[in-house]
Parts: sequence; C-alpha cells; structure tokens
Amino acid sequence: MKKAWWKEAVVYQIYPRSFMDSNGDGIGDIKGITSKLDYLKELGIEVIWLSPVYQSPNDDNGYDISDYRDIMTEFGTMEDFEEMLAEAHRRSIKIMMDLVVNHSSDEHIWFIESRSSKESPYRDYYIWRPGKDGREPNNWGACFGGSAWEYDEHTGEYYLHLFSKKQPDLNWENPQLRREIYDMMTWWLDKGVDGFRMDVINLISKVEELPDGNVHKGHKYGDGSPYFLNGPKIHDYLQEMRREVLSKYDTITVGEMPGVDVEQAKLYTGANRKELNMVFHFEHVSLGDGQFGKWSPGSWKLSDLKKVFARWQYGLMEDGWNSLYWSNHDQPRAVSRFGNDSKSYREISAKMLATCLHMHQGTPYIYQGEEIGMTNVAFDSLEDYRDIETLNAYREYVGDGRISHGDMMRAIHERGRDNARTPMQWSDEDNAGFTTGTPWIRVNPNYVQINVKRAMADPNSIFNYYKKLIQLRKQYDIIVYGKYHLLIPDHEQIYAFTRTLGHEKLLVICNFSQETPVLELPVELTDVKKEILISNYDVTGEGPFKEIYLRPYEARVYLL
Repeated sequence: MKKAWWKEAVVYQIYPRSFMDSNGDGIGDIKGITSKLDYLKELGIEVIWLSPVYQSPNDDNGYDISDYRDIMTEFGTMEDFEEMLAEAHRRSIKIMMDLVVNHSSDEHIWFIESRSSKESPYRDYYIWRPGKDGREPNNWGACFGGSAWEYDEHTGEYYLHLFSKKQPDLNWENPQLRREIYDMMTWWLDKGVDGFRMDVINLISKVEELPDGNVHKGHKYGDGSPYFLNGPKIHDYLQEMRREVLSKYDTITVGEMPGVDVEQAKLYTGANRKELNMVFHFEHVSLGDGQFGKWSPGSWKLSDLKKVFARWQYGLMEDGWNSLYWSNHDQPRAVSRFGNDSKSYREISAKMLATCLHMHQGTPYIYQGEEIGMTNVAFDSLEDYRDIETLNAYREYVGDGRISHGDMMRAIHERGRDNARTPMQWSDEDNAGFTTGTPWIRVNPNYVQINVKRAMADPNSIFNYYKKLIQLRKQYDIIVYGKYHLLIPDHEQIYAFTRTLGHEKLLVICNFSQETPVLELPVELTDVKKEILISNYDVTGEGPFKEIYLRPYEARVYLL
C-alpha cells in the first residue's frame, strides 16, 4: 500500500463557536484557537479540521456562507486567521478548512444578483424553476424540514434549497460557477491551508429533470435523495476539481457523503481515480434510527456496528482509505452514544471507544472534547437549544402530532446536534473557562468534574490515554497500514479483530458492555507470545493463554 502523510495523521475537529472565546463576547473565536495550539500539540494531533470560519449570517452556524474569502466578524479578522495558520504550522500542525459548496447563503452577492432578474449573469449560479400547477416544481422535502423549494416573488420562480431556505443550492452545471469555486479554493491553498473537508459534497450533482420523490409512510414530502445523492456528474466534477486545483498541492481531502456505500466510496477514494483521499459515511452513526430517523431513536446491536465497520474495512483495504470517527459537530457525544456516560463507566468506556476506533485502518478524527470524555447534555427547555435542525424538527413533528413533546425532548437529548456544540470544558471556573461573558449556548453543568485542567493533571485521564494512542500510531506502522480481520462477528458484547503487516500482528479486544464476558481465542492466537501495547485496566502476569476474562468496557491491544 502506498504511504501518505494524511494516512498517518490524527485529525482534531474544532467547532470554532464553541472552542475558546478570547474577547468575552460568549462566542469562540480564532484568537481563542491560537491560544490553545500548545494544548493540541501536547495531545499529539497533526491536523486541525476547522469548521467554517467564513463570513456568514449564521442561519446554520457558518454553514451558510456569504463571503468565501472573508472571516466571520464574530470570529475575528483575516489577520487573526493568518496568525493562527502560521502558529499552527510552527507547531507542525496542518489546517484543513471546511469547504461548503453545495450551497451558499442567500446573502452571498452571487445570490443577491441571481434573484435580481432572470437576465442576470448570476441567474444560473443557482437552481431556479417555474412552479407546476401553482405549486413547487417538485415534491422534495428539505433536510431541515419543509419544502426544498422557496418561492421568489420578484422573479416569479422557485429556487432549490436542500437545507435551510437561507441556503440556496449552487448550480454545478454552470462551468462559470465551478471556475469561481476552484479560484476560491486555490486562493486558500495559496494562503497556506493544507486541504479541505467538503460539506455534503456528494449532493452537488442533481438529475437534470428533478423528478418527484417517493413519499415514505408518515412523511409529508417526497424523498429526492435518489436524484441528488451521488448524482450523474459527481465524478466528473471531483476529477475536474482535482485536475484544476488539488493536483497542484499536497493536500488532505475528505468528503462528507450522506447515503454513500462502500462500492461508491471506492470510486471516490481509489488511488488512480484522482478524486478524494477519503469520505465520511453515516452508516454507523445511523444505527438505531427509527421511522423519523434520529428523531425516533431505537436501540442498536454491537453485531450491527461490527458489520458496518467490517464492510468498510474490507471494502477499502486494498484501494481507497477510511476515515474513522465516533462524533463530530453534527453528532451526539461519543461516550453517550456508543459507550456509557454514567459516573461509574464514563472514563473507562471512553478509553475503550478510543482504542477501538484508533486501531482500525484509516485516519482517526477526534472531535473537540472527546479526548476528555465530554458527554451529551439534557437541557429541560427547548429555549436552551440553538440548532436550526433541532428547532425545525420539533416544530414540524410535535406541531402536527407525529411525535409527542416528551418523546421529542428525549430524542433531542439523545441525538440532537447541540450535544456536540456546548462549550469546550477547559476548567472548573465559571462557564468552564470558555468565556468571561455569557456563552452563546449553555455550558454542560458537568464541567466542574469533566474539564481539561483536571484531565491534564491526572496521569490516568482519558486525555493522557488519547495521547498514548496517538504516540503508538507514530511508533507502529501496523496501526496505520495493517490489514484488518474481524473475529467473532456475532458476539453482542465483545468486538475483537486483528491487524496484520508482514510478520507482525495486533490483537484488539474491546468489551462494549458492563458485563464480564470471556473471550475464547482462536487456536492460532493462543500459543504465541503477546506484548500488551495499551489497555484501559491494569493487565499483569501475561503469558500464553486460551481465554481472556474481560472487565466492564475493558480494552486491550496486544502485539503478537
């Protein structure tokens, strides 16, 4: 397998609004990030993925961009950004920007011009259609609720928005628009950024006719996804982007791709395809979704989680590359979603989850606060929530009686995006040391117990465990490049697998339960010498053995 720096790196995602506030206005900012670079250097990460910092009216917290070449006023200035970039590079930390080019803000000059007249040269920068029989051009629903179409009285047509109505979709069929996007990407790369995480990038190519979608049971609108997910020209566009921009720089690229499967991912990430380095898929984070997706969450089984991981590990083993993540700015907290965030098991299960993820083949992503075991938050009142997706879903599902208030609040507590967006917990001081002002969203009350200051002072903390995992990755090629093999696929408590590179083998064992199951090793693994590389409990007196008695949420990695 071909080696590459981005395969060997560990990426840390920063959600700037919630990371660190330097000026007391209650909103995280770029100077705040710069002030914490030494902390990230200490952790050992090599790349920061920066959620959007561009100028934005903040309808969707910066994922609605009004100027791609300017910095959001609340976050600081371009000088602040350039200083952060230089300081990160001085510490050998690369910066991966968020690229949001499926849609812009409706306050972007392109859209203002586009809606001004049907004759505007910018009209075709967006997707406009006349209505049908006095209604929308088709029956598609938007990801944030309601119709995917908004009527514009001035020109008497509708524009498409797959997300909020303040996020009109860009028209990638237009070569002039594509040129503008490539010029903008080149501008940032020339400034020194090291790559892009591409927001919902597999939505940029739509089926030209925009046909109606099927209306699923219990839903008001048609499902347009067959006509915009992995659309007809997506590979042409990404190959053109590689040719025109990315091939001229040594970048890291990852595409966020809802609804992508392994076979499609091979096309996006195959070494000779000249598209992207890796993709984010959603299969594991969708486990337990019910009739209304995450708003009617159910239980999930470990065997299903293993099935998903194994499918992607085997599928991209020879060609392509995996991205590995438990959580991000759109997902609940890892330890609350996949581990056990109770007082008894939070630390031990957070270490187990970290072990499990980082020992797979692929590039691991850490979401801010994951390295100290930050948890979901359960605000009592809807008024404490800020996320447009959450608030719209509440209005839509509770408003028409499909979900009760109580069930919806439970779903928000379990799966809502604001779980990941409460401020980073730096210390036990007021507002968790995040701000001297009033935070834009409330701090999780458990910051007094769970914070960076406490974690860094404790040699057995989750933070120091992550640090060790990252160091091991730099030390052992097998952790990066070793081939994956799943053991006991149907076991509902133990996730065990091996990694093999040349004559070396790793045995990874993770107990996803608070029970104490026994792992019976396959014959070929019983009589070999084993060296423990990392574990979240003390493991002593290790010789050859046939059975391993596991403690609650125990994780062990052996070098054989």
